[in-house]
Amino acid sequence: MGDKEIPRISGTLRAKSLQIPEVIWQAKGIVVMGRRMKSVLFSTDIAIIRNCNADAVLAVYPFTPQQIISQSIINASSIPVLVGVGGGMTNGFRSALIAKDAEAQGAFGVVVNAPMSNENIALIRKVIDIPIIATVINDNVDIDARLEAGVSILNVSAASKTSQLVRDIRAEYPKVPIIATGGPTDETILETIRAGANTISYTPPSTAEIFGDVMDSYREASEGVESPPEEDQQLINMLELL
Repeated sequence: MGDKEIPRISGTLRAKSLQIPEVIWQAKGIVVMGRRMKSVLFSTDIAIIRNCNADAVLAVYPFTPQQIISQSIINASSIPVLVGVGGGMTNGFRSALIAKDAEAQGAFGVVVNAPMSNENIALIRKVIDIPIIATVINDNVDIDARLEAGVSILNVSAASKTSQLVRDIRAEYPKVPIIATGGPTDETILETIRAGANTISYTPPSTAEIFGDVMDSYREASEGVESPPEEDQQLINMLELL
């Protein structure tokens, strides 16, 4: 097959799922604990996590990390999960304990936010064996100190300046694994990949947005329909007998 066409097989009920932008597959990816990750889904919504074709989940949220949340996401997910363990409101010994619990729960890595101190990162490194992923939000971060403290992967999130920051980091650190936000379009994603990002983090539409599109299609399909199809009516009749 000259065009290298990939066979795609899908079920009837699960045919509709959230697909990440195809351009992300151009990334080289990072192999974490034996699993190659070109795309990571930035979400804690279990329904979206279960219905998306991303390689992994970036489970970071703007509240203090709780083990029950990470445990629920890891248990429900069919793909590896990278768990947030603090950095702003939550840090110190508590972050180390949460990281240790995350590893025991089955996380493939832990994510520390930008305010996390290097001393705290070193403490976390002492108690876990999975990768530590440090979020980088601007060019003021001392990358050398982060790496010496035990960081394995950089997670670059600098809004519109992300691709340039990735380019600057890659120029100085050619072998450091980098996850980066891709932005809203195929063009911005490709720009970030070309700048040197190994893996792209993708922010999906919300459940409300997806549901809105689904409901619109339902309304359009229901216009002019007076009764359900015969096979559906038979199913309705059977359910009424239960």
